[in-house]
Order: sequence, then C-alpha cells, then structure tokens
Amino acid sequence: MKSLEFDIKHVADLCRIALTPEEEATFSKQFEQILCYVEKLKEVPVEGIEPTAHAIDLVNVVRSDKEAETLPHQQALAIAPVARNGLFIVPKIVE
Repeated sequence: MKSLEFDIKHVADLCRIALTPEEEATFSKQFEQILCYVEKLKEVPVEGIEPTAHAIDLVNVVRSDKEAETLPHQQALAIAPVARNGLFIVPKIVE
C-alpha cells in the first residue's frame, strides 16, 4: 500500500496538482482497483488474435490533398491581428 501512495504522490507532483490526504486515500483505492482489473485482463487468452488499433476497419474521411493556389503573402498579413516586418507577431509563450 505504501508503494501505491508513493506513486500517487509522484504522479500528482508530475501533474503539478496538490492532493489532500482524503483525495490521496480515495485515488489510492481507485488506483488499486484499476491495477487489479489490468491483472485480470492479462488472464484473457489472446493467442492467435491479431492486434488491432480499432475494432472495425476505418475509412479515411479526409479529402485527398491537392495542390492549389496559395494566399498572397500581403493578403495573409492583412488579416493578421498583429504583423511587423512581413511576419506574424504572436504572444511569447515561454516558461
């Protein structure tokens, strides 16, 4: 049980969330149930079954990629909220 509590605290730290002791206890029980279910799934016989990404075949619903005229540079910059020296200006996002 102590290893599960350690894992929960470690995952919470990685997620940058603070858990109360009550939440840790609740999540610890839920985590244990999930791991028990995963162990149960390991018992299912899967010999001879090919792995698949989806239960049924999927058909690509995206149109085919075709070459077309592009928007002129100045026209694209004209619709930009902020542009300077021929470039789009976007907010700086750095931690």
